[in-house]
Amino acid sequence: MNINTSNNHDNGEQDQKGVSKKRYMPLLLINYTCLFLGSVSSSLLSKYYFNHKGSNKWVSTWVQSAGFPFLLLPVFLPYYLFQCTQRKPFTRFTPRILSLSIFIGLMLGLNNLLFSWGNSYLPVSTSALLLSSQLVFNLILSAIMVKQKITFTNLNCVILLTLSSILLALGSNHDKPQDLTPTKYMIGFVANIGAGLLFALYLPIMEMIYKKVYCYAMMIEMQLVMELSATILASVGMVWDGGFTEMRKESKEVFDKGEGVYWVTMITNVVTWQLCFMGTAGTVFLTCSLTGGICMTALLGLN
Repeated sequence: MNINTSNNHDNGEQDQKGVSKKRYMPLLLINYTCLFLGSVSSSLLSKYYFNHKGSNKWVSTWVQSAGFPFLLLPVFLPYYLFQCTQRKPFTRFTPRILSLSIFIGLMLGLNNLLFSWGNSYLPVSTSALLLSSQLVFNLILSAIMVKQKITFTNLNCVILLTLSSILLALGSNHDKPQDLTPTKYMIGFVANIGAGLLFALYLPIMEMIYKKVYCYAMMIEMQLVMELSATILASVGMVWDGGFTEMRKESKEVFDKGEGVYWVTMITNVVTWQLCFMGTAGTVFLTCSLTGGICMTALLGLN
């Protein structure tokens, strides 16, 4: 009798887990879609900006996080307009979570700057190859920081994706910029390696923090604070480097596709970067940091 009761209890827990997974499956698919569309589009649009005479690294850094106001919609509308939830925005948002969000946001802003430097100088194939190195570091850091089990499946996935990135890079020499000097190549190389290492560290740190986050809405609120912090950092760099003034001049006199295409490129890049970061954050929140790293690396090949 006791065995049957235990079995029934175990079966009940398994059923609850199954229902929970099915409940969040549509949300996970939405995040995968955002990650897919955002990752591919944002990377190519950033390169498109540099390929057509755009040159300001701070502008490219700024657009990666400047779309944070879009996150105000999913944060406030469900409670104040649609009234489909009883949780007020930023409930249980402790000072510790706020400070961690600001710190991670500044870290993300630095990662965005390094990505912009690397993307401005290197071919897409070389950049993708160097950024794919983050997956190996991500696996190691995930095992150390969040006790991610290294299984044959995830180890095999890391090896195959890394090798595929190497093969793609070796077979893609046609996208090399004509004015790429050894100095620019070295700067881009170091910047991309730094961006890959920071992103590899960013993912497991986020998984550790998300363990203290009790709902998806709170994750969006954290993402809003992080993107705001990254934007403030980029805005300081823009003011210091004259980036805001230069955008107007660049759109009219420098960008070889014309002013209209310039602003469409900027606005579209702002939107696609938000899709990329929200898809990444949602994937890590709903699964784990290693899954987020694997998805990002797999999408690099599409570029």
